[in-house]
Amino acid sequence: MDKVVHFEIPVDDRGRAKEFYASVFEWDLQDADMGGGSVYTMAGTVATDEKMQPKETGAINGGLMDRTSKLPVPVITIGVDSIDDSLKKIEAGGGSTITPRTPIPNMGAFAYFKDSEGNVMGLWEVLM
Repeated sequence: MDKVVHFEIPVDDRGRAKEFYASVFEWDLQDADMGGGSVYTMAGTVATDEKMQPKETGAINGGLMDRTSKLPVPVITIGVDSIDDSLKKIEAGGGSTITPRTPIPNMGAFAYFKDSEGNVMGLWEVLM
């Protein structure tokens, strides 16, 4: 059974959003340069181990991303063994691929898809 492993919150004003989530929920927010002028803010809601996995059972961390027309609302991300295999199943089940498998060096890969109801969701594949 594949599990929810991450969340993403789209933002229009990164500084304002960071201040909000840090002051209201005491999240640890760290910007990461993704290259090409793109920034992703890691949102730590719980301590992690050396593999960046939450130390508390059932807890997940997430991130803040720039709001786009393709990703205008929060995204729930599901951990899978193979993004490519999962995208084939998604398309066979009536969903569609928004962003194909995209590697993140030294971490893994992600993808975005629409489910059968039109919701945008994410996939995460851990680097083996």
